[in-house]
Amino acid sequence: MAVAGFPLSRRTQLAMKYTVLLTLAAVSAARAGNPELAPVPTREPAQPWVKPTLDIRARFEYGDVDIPGTDTASAFTLRERVGLVTKDFHGFSALIEGEFLQAVGDDYDSAPTPFAAQTTDPNPAKPTTQIFDPETNELNQGYLQYQGFDTTVRAGRQRIILNNAAFVGNVGWRQNEQTYDALSISNQSIDDLTLYYAYANRANRIFGSDATGALRSFAGDIHLFNATYTGFGDLSLTGYAYLMDFDETAANAGYISNNTYGVIATSPAGPVTLYGEVAFQTDTDSSPVMKPDEAWYAHVNAAYKAGSHTFTLGYEYLDADFVTPLATVHAFNGFADAFIGPRIGLVRNPGLADIYLTHATPLPFWGLNFNQTVHLFGDNNSDFDYGWEYDVVLAKKFNENFLAIAKFAYYDADGPTAGPIANLAPFDTTRFSMELNYKF
Repeated sequence: MAVAGFPLSRRTQLAMKYTVLLTLAAVSAARAGNPELAPVPTREPAQPWVKPTLDIRARFEYGDVDIPGTDTASAFTLRERVGLVTKDFHGFSALIEGEFLQAVGDDYDSAPTPFAAQTTDPNPAKPTTQIFDPETNELNQGYLQYQGFDTTVRAGRQRIILNNAAFVGNVGWRQNEQTYDALSISNQSIDDLTLYYAYANRANRIFGSDATGALRSFAGDIHLFNATYTGFGDLSLTGYAYLMDFDETAANAGYISNNTYGVIATSPAGPVTLYGEVAFQTDTDSSPVMKPDEAWYAHVNAAYKAGSHTFTLGYEYLDADFVTPLATVHAFNGFADAFIGPRIGLVRNPGLADIYLTHATPLPFWGLNFNQTVHLFGDNNSDFDYGWEYDVVLAKKFNENFLAIAKFAYYDADGPTAGPIANLAPFDTTRFSMELNYKF
């Protein structure tokens, strides 16, 4: 090899070859891109040992029960639930939560008439329609929890909702919810089977910390057994036994005490979802002599989905003297709450039958969800002459934290008598509410 006519030595030639090879290797590496670097390990941000919880609801509610001498009612209330929940430590955690309710507008009675001294603005000479949201400051929940080995154990004041809350619920519609002083155990060790048991000695009712007697709580021995199995394909089966002996509560002379045994089955069938429930109720040692030894309950419905529309046709039946004292009764038999007293058992229940048709769909504007229901009410002989009701609900979910709801209900009574018996709810009732919910 020569450069400009001068011969090069062999050593110089080798050096030039190595230089060319190194340059080509560098260019190839550059074209191949930078090699991936091993990820730098990052530490997850430490979870706080204690986190706050907040649940706020502002509601305006209007009520008009057409009882002679009773005025319409309007309530503007603010409810705050403020709590602290601890981080899980070897399966253990704890929660404490207070509930605070203020009545900004208090032109209403917030407790049943015999307890007028406990209403928000008592005026026995000029009673107003009842809206059961009294001012209160109280402990809503406070419990210690353990989770492990497919089991959750919770001890203390707690929220309990079983199935559709027809028998055991938290009465979540009212501002001051119902909670339980209880020990509860839930287990899912067996595939497709959920077992639940709770023992409670007190159900803390919705009438606030200043209430007394049966308004403040239903006390006694409360055993709640519930088992759900989902291992039969789309079929879900639930069995339950709710044993409620309120021997420490003078509520309607023990009429609310009961032992209830029931089964629930749900299954889809094409575009239709079927629901069926039947329950059998007996009295207890604290039940009054006049209460019969047994009573029956049945609830069936079929929900048909057509595009964005869902139609549900249902029938619910309560035999005479069948009671559900711990239920979320607002979810059943109409939002006018015309039949809550007999269903809870604070007055005698001579029987109730309810045929209903519900239509639900999202509306094509503003992200609103629309729900409407028509009810026909009758006695336990299915003579449908208690009256009828029409309910409408509009709901708008802004995000995971904000929810707005507007609700209207009108119950048209057939008068003070219904065939051969007195009408359970003889007065026309109108209720309307608007609320905004925020939680995190």
